Amino acid sequence: MGLSAVMNIAVSGMQAQAKRLATAAHNIANAQTPGYNRLDTQVSSLPNSGGVTTTVTPSTSVTFPESSNVDMASEMLDAFTSAQGFAANAAAFETGADMWAVLMSIKRD
Repeated sequence: MGLSAVMNIAVSGMQAQAKRLATAAHNIANAQTPGYNRLDTQVSSLPNSGGVTTTVTPSTSVTFPESSNVDMASEMLDAFTSAQGFAANAAAFETGADMWAVLMSIKRD
């Protein structure tokens, strides 16, 4: 696996975590909307490319017309873990970029 593939995987991970955070934010914003059915984000790996993909689907839990099925603690945890996941993927990308810069400086010398 090349350095560019590693960086592409990190970008894929950042995009997936951004989608998770956006979904959690959407759920939090609609928590007080009567009848709102929360959205779930599933992250799955792409075996051929090594990256990940996300799928957003409505929750299968019961929603009553006078309330929503959003659990604020769960949404806040999702938001926190997606931010941490984004930061980890960003660090991997930055490491790849630093390695690329070192390789380019070696090539010039």
